[in-house]
Amino acid sequence: MDLSVTLGEYQLSSPLVAASGTVGSVVDFQEVIDFSAYGAATAKSVAPEPWPGRTPPRLAPVDTGMLNAIGIQNIGIDEWIRAVGPHISEVPTEFWGSIVAHDIDGFAAVASSISGSGVTAIEVNLSCPNLDGAPFALDAALSAEVIRSVRAATDLPVSAKLSSDAQPISAVAGAVAEAGADWVVISNTVMGSRIDPDTRRPALSGLIGGYSGSPIRPIAIRSVLEVSRDIPELPIVGCGGVSDAEHVVEFLLAGASAVAIGSAHFKTPRVATSITKGLNRYMKHHNVARISQLTGAYEPW
Repeated sequence: MDLSVTLGEYQLSSPLVAASGTVGSVVDFQEVIDFSAYGAATAKSVAPEPWPGRTPPRLAPVDTGMLNAIGIQNIGIDEWIRAVGPHISEVPTEFWGSIVAHDIDGFAAVASSISGSGVTAIEVNLSCPNLDGAPFALDAALSAEVIRSVRAATDLPVSAKLSSDAQPISAVAGAVAEAGADWVVISNTVMGSRIDPDTRRPALSGLIGGYSGSPIRPIAIRSVLEVSRDIPELPIVGCGGVSDAEHVVEFLLAGASAVAIGSAHFKTPRVATSITKGLNRYMKHHNVARISQLTGAYEPW
């Protein structure tokens, strides 16, 4: 069975991607996660300077999903390069960096710095809902400006992580593609909140955070379907609520070329190993020689 896929001209040995924010810096999770099961692994987003993140409480379970308002706590790009950079070559898969900033110049600066660290692609985190103000990903023109600045700052492949909260998401996807994004990641968490009826307190200190886990998968699938339909030439990494092989197949059928695994790592760090076995079983049962044949192959009514 051939599990290799492509994102434009970028090749991956597997359609599975470890999602940013769920596997730390990647290098510090190698003892608990077998990254050779992935086509790529994406480090937690890093900013121009250290960010302390939000005050607790900043994580809360909600039904079968999870709210988080971490605030992208990170050590800043200079310390990240010193601490993480020397170990990137030890990771047995493609290593993607993820960048974030409060302004366009900040994105360009981090992209320039991280390009020489050993990462093989850069994911631009436009969509985290934990920052003050509206996410960049809700504004097509502003998202395009960010991607254009990053594209000018690096020769590495660039992806844009978008938000299903954007309406229409295809407008943002088209704008970042025109600005130079090689592929898009759809999607990040969706904005949500919860209030405890007994204490009358919000579950998060920041009131609103990002909701992740299995409940958001239908929302992410809808977003992938829309972008794939409207911009068929744009490669997509699907993301949201993935925990088994059937979920991966669903994203591929909707139009994704690769699929990121996020919150499932918190429950089952080696989830990619079981998903890979499930994909092989699915391909054998359905006589699929190459996993890439599934991209966009859903049967319409």
